[in-house]
Parts: sequence; structure tokens; C-alpha cells
Amino acid sequence: TTLEGKKARVATVKELLDKSEMVITVPAGGITVSQAQSLRRSLPQGTTMMVVKNKLMSRAIEGTTYEPVGEMLKGANMWFFIEEDIGGTVKSWNSFLKDNGKRETHTILGGNIEGTNYDSKGVEAISKLPSKLELIAQIAGSINAVPTKLARVVKAPGMKVARAIKLAGEEVNKE
Repeated sequence: TTLEGKKARVATVKELLDKSEMVITVPAGGITVSQAQSLRRSLPQGTTMMVVKNKLMSRAIEGTTYEPVGEMLKGANMWFFIEEDIGGTVKSWNSFLKDNGKRETHTILGGNIEGTNYDSKGVEAISKLPSKLELIAQIAGSINAVPTKLARVVKAPGMKVARAIKLAGEEVNKE
């Protein structure tokens, strides 16, 4: 509550914003400390959850790509600063809502990626996109499959000829 404390909080939030790929906000009211602690433990690595006063958040977003977030600064908000795993963070939040019976009152208010605000449906849609690691795994799998498929294609004509010769030989032996 001191001026130094507030400046330190703004600096911390600015640092989190610099590292974040996306920020998401949800209502903070009605969540107990123990619920918040269990939620924090369930979040994927690289996601930071924090309740930030609107005035401090507005100071932290000044001059950043997250400036449009100012439209979401109404009421008590809890913020998720997500470095990589957007899908995992949204999944953790939805699981928390289900476990604590807060689905009706605590839906995602919105989020922001690269200066663009999204409503709750937009955030849900973004969370369903494959993560960077999943995309890399898909590409690596595709690259590995190419030599195998190529080998099958190259081998196939020879295999057909070999089968034809074998069948012809078997027919000659029968006669």
C-alpha cells in the first residue's frame, strides 16, 4: 500500500507482461485464499496468476502492446500472465471452476494477444489451438514419415515383380 510497494508491483507486472504471450482476466471476487493457492498449483509452468488493482494494471500496460487491456479494467480482476501454454492454463481454470462450482459466476472476462483483445469465446478458441510443442512434434513426425514412405514407394515395384515371378514359378511347378 506504500508508494514504493505500488511502484514495485507495477514493475513486476511490466516484467510479466514483457515475458507473456497472452494475458487473461477473470473475476477475482468470491475466491478464497485456499482456492487461489490450489489454482496456482494447478497452473502449467510459465503461467503466473496475480490479483492486480486496476489503477496499477493501467500504469503497467501504458506504452506496451497490452494497452487495449485497459477496456477490461472493471471490478476486481485476477490476471493470468501466460508465457507458453495457453491451452493448459484455460484447462486449469475450467477445471477449477468445475471443482469449486463457480462456472456461472467466474467465466473468463477476456484476454489479449499482441495488442488484440478477445472475449471469453475468443480466448476459448485460442486455447484449443495446438501449442508450439505440439506443432513441433507434428512437423517432426511428418518429416520422419517421409523417408519411410519413400522407401515403400521405391521398394513396391520390385516387390510386385518378385511376387509375379514367384506365382509364375508356383504355377509351372503345379503343371
